[in-house]
Amino acid sequence: MTPSKIVCIGRNYVDHIQELGNEMPADMVVFLKPNSAISTELIAFQQEPIHYETELCFIMENNQFSAVGVGLDLTKRALQSTLKAQQLPWERAKAFNGSALFSDFISLKGLGATACSKWAFQLSINENIVQVGHSDLMMYDTTAIKQSLTEFIHLEDGDIVMTGTPKGVGVVNVGDCFSVKLWRAIDYSDSRSLENYMLNNVPQLTQQWLAK
Repeated sequence: MTPSKIVCIGRNYVDHIQELGNEMPADMVVFLKPNSAISTELIAFQQEPIHYETELCFIMENNQFSAVGVGLDLTKRALQSTLKAQQLPWERAKAFNGSALFSDFISLKGLGATACSKWAFQLSINENIVQVGHSDLMMYDTTAIKQSLTEFIHLEDGDIVMTGTPKGVGVVNVGDCFSVKLWRAIDYSDSRSLENYMLNNVPQLTQQWLAK
């Protein structure tokens, strides 16, 4: 399925909000990327250095989340900061061509009531872990996200929802090897336990990109 759009949830992890010095939002932050943003090539520069944000992603089908994967929300951070300072929309910094990359997706069918929850993900750059996320850490869980989105926008089959990024965002450098992994995880208790779980359990999904 080809998505008609990508719906992105911003500021959904407390540590990431603090990392960028943003204010805590009073309501869910939502912005869109067009399907022209989707690429298989990880770019390091387009008018300015590009920043990465790793996110848990879901595909919509029959008004439900039908599959899960990991995506990179690529951002022109300097431009975004300028736009925010002027209280202008973010599209020039978030919706440019090549600003969304996705792993393969895993079907949620047959996984039961917790199919959309209890997922953990990780980004490594050159084999160094830089981002670790878990669905339990999201301010808005998948149920709240879907409910809120469907109150004002129609989600078509194939549309992708990106659920926000944990702390650890940074610059993409040419030649960097990005590796994302996804686990159907245990309940989150603390970061050390989660890292140990990731170390000792084979991920359900692994995807790599080489930055150009």
